Amino acid sequence: MVASVSSPSKTTQSNIVTSGEKESVKVKIGLETHVQLITNSKLFCSCRNPVTLEKEPEPNTLVCDVCLGMPGTKPRVNEKVIEYAIKVALALNCEVAARTFFSRKTYFYPDMNKNFQITQYEIPIAKGGWVEIEGDDGKRKRIRIRRVHIEEDPAKLVHKEGHTLGDYNRAGVPLLEIVTEPDFSSPKEARAYLQKLVQILEYLGIYDSTTQATVKSDANISIVYNGMQGERVELKNISGTKEIERALSYEVIRQVNVFRRGGAVARETRNWDENAGVSRPMRMKEEEEEYGYIFEPDLPMVEFERKFIEKIKASLPELPDEKRKRFVKQYSLKEKTAESLTSEMEIADLFEKLVSHVSVKNAVAWTLVLLKTLNYHNIKYREAGIKDEWFIELVRAYENKEYSDLVTEEILRRMVEEKQPLEKIVKKYKYPKLGEGVKLEEIVENVIEENRKAVEDYVAGRMEALNFLVGQVMRATKGAADPKKVREVMISKLENQKKENK
Repeated sequence: MVASVSSPSKTTQSNIVTSGEKESVKVKIGLETHVQLITNSKLFCSCRNPVTLEKEPEPNTLVCDVCLGMPGTKPRVNEKVIEYAIKVALALNCEVAARTFFSRKTYFYPDMNKNFQITQYEIPIAKGGWVEIEGDDGKRKRIRIRRVHIEEDPAKLVHKEGHTLGDYNRAGVPLLEIVTEPDFSSPKEARAYLQKLVQILEYLGIYDSTTQATVKSDANISIVYNGMQGERVELKNISGTKEIERALSYEVIRQVNVFRRGGAVARETRNWDENAGVSRPMRMKEEEEEYGYIFEPDLPMVEFERKFIEKIKASLPELPDEKRKRFVKQYSLKEKTAESLTSEMEIADLFEKLVSHVSVKNAVAWTLVLLKTLNYHNIKYREAGIKDEWFIELVRAYENKEYSDLVTEEILRRMVEEKQPLEKIVKKYKYPKLGEGVKLEEIVENVIEENRKAVEDYVAGRMEALNFLVGQVMRATKGAADPKKVREVMISKLENQKKENK
């Protein structure tokens, strides 16, 4: 990102930028994203994976000797995690290693009872991939993936009233860490990448944002300010996709202000405080060598046959970019429309079911209205509690001119809110069918009589007045009238009045 920004009008003696002077800021960002996988059990033991439960369990109830790191215990690898990791690697265009192994990352901190974390370091399960996003310039941009590796989640620490409490339910939850090259030029690009990554993971069925599973990122960020290079700062514990842009935007401004005051950006690790919206110093940045990685002696080398990789590759679903491109070609859609329709795999599948029952035009229009309704309620389709057949029945009724667009949208909103099918919603709220009980001629005449100013505006050539009058009729009929018919009758009567006035 290259920014040209005016400095503040008030300056202090320590400022290096005078009033009115322009600033040049170039940003370089890389992300390390940790994804909790939704497997039934933990990574190295048979304890239930807590992120798959509807409610968070009581502290320290999903633990055993292995995930507590008791002496003499032996970990064993969850095969499903290996499969999931390879799926992600292939989806991200990575090269899967022929063999890989686990290492011990040593650090002394109470969130890992055995004083080391089992992870991968020397040979990750995959490396060298890429993800395509829309860059700041509006063009497609490839973000390079440096590595994908597996590791265990540490425990959850709760800081309360001067004490630190440890909940080891989370210890051993399988994590997938996905590390990018420093290819992001702005916080906006980082957010776009993370949104795309989560979308891919949900298409693969290995992550579900509606569960307790989380996506957290650490970011490495440096800036060049007016030609001066700052040190790389690590920003830790950024949750979700929205927060990444907010956290990185703050950090860019913080580093710019350090330079403005004549200082230098130090190499350090900072913690992101989501509630306060600020980053705070944690420690000076460590080097990887400081963790003292050693080969994990209790786990074997893992080798992959080519047939095994090919079998997993054949099981991959059609991924978001592939589906988007197909929708553009197959249904003659605009890129942005296809992007919206493929935002969730369940929405894309619903659209393709719907298009076999109604026209493409109506399938597109009403699937987008459904998406708008879901976004308003901040939920995804899979958690909305409505069935595909309910939605299909409603759109078919609209296409068959049983309901107006206003009534159809109202029914859809009720459907999402109350999780009830068309028949029950219509019966409960007594929604009229198109033209049912409507004395259109009489209502149009009443609207004309009650809105003389709008009629005068129409006669004077202001066509927006016609839209207003048609809207008044639709309101009076509670959406039961056919808008096209209303428009025809309204124009006919208005034109007659124009003739009479002459």
